Amino acid sequence: MSITDSNILLETGTNELEILEFVVSGNCYGINVAKITELMQIQEVQEMPLSHPCVEGVFQPRSEVYTIVDLSKYLGLGPSEDPDKDIFIITNFNQMNIAFHVHAVEGIFRISWNDIEKPDSIIYGGQEGVVTGIAKINDKIISILDFEKITFDISPETGIDLSTVSAYTGSDRELLPIVVAEDSALLRKMLTEALHTSGYSNLTILNNGEEAWDYIRGFKDAGITNVFSKVSCLITDIEMPRMDGHRLTKLVKSDPILKNIPVVIFSSLIDENMQKKGTEVGADAQLSKPEIAGLVDILDEKIQLYANRG
Repeated sequence: MSITDSNILLETGTNELEILEFVVSGNCYGINVAKITELMQIQEVQEMPLSHPCVEGVFQPRSEVYTIVDLSKYLGLGPSEDPDKDIFIITNFNQMNIAFHVHAVEGIFRISWNDIEKPDSIIYGGQEGVVTGIAKINDKIISILDFEKITFDISPETGIDLSTVSAYTGSDRELLPIVVAEDSALLRKMLTEALHTSGYSNLTILNNGEEAWDYIRGFKDAGITNVFSKVSCLITDIEMPRMDGHRLTKLVKSDPILKNIPVVIFSSLIDENMQKKGTEVGADAQLSKPEIAGLVDILDEKIQLYANRG
């Protein structure tokens, strides 16, 4: 089943998303529909020697080859009660094709990011837990999983390649205040290291779009007209509890004072469709998360461009 069969259309910048609810060992989880290409009944897979214990193998339903990740093993849960009815969730993000093996799919629901809460770090595995948000749908608690972290834990080379970032010894970049909105603890850590290496060390790291919006708007509310001196660039993820990156970008670019802040969307979801949505809300640039060296180049370009305008 193609995920587009849901026929649910979302207007860009409304702070809404579609969640696919699925079940693993009786527990309810969620994934952003934007990551999914289709759902398939479980199929025979080819095992791969010396692979990670959570990797079942690979299969090729058509022209693409997919790696199969067994979520029950990754999450430390029990096996399926009826394996013949299990489902593969076929995904594409961070320029990768991965199928996640789950035990059932319940349905697709529209929800506001504002209704998704940050999980308790004590219950959900500390700062680097695998749950990025908690949503209540039809009286059920849905844990939204951090699929970027899952893939990184299984295959670290799928994360940001810090070796592509050149060390910088100048002082001009460290004077520029950069705001980063990113909900994943793993990605916050990687981004901080990469940006520090490249010389951008004046960072304010915030957990979601709502926190970033309150922070940036605070300068305007304080009567500071040259907001660029306080926020030289905003880097934002798309998927975040409370407020997503598209909504954050739309708010910034719709404000007569704040619109001069360059906004770079840095997300695992960047594809042709997401590029269009980012353009609609006024993003100055959009990159997929593996492209960390490209992010540094974009920062140099966009910050200089806006500085010259001022």
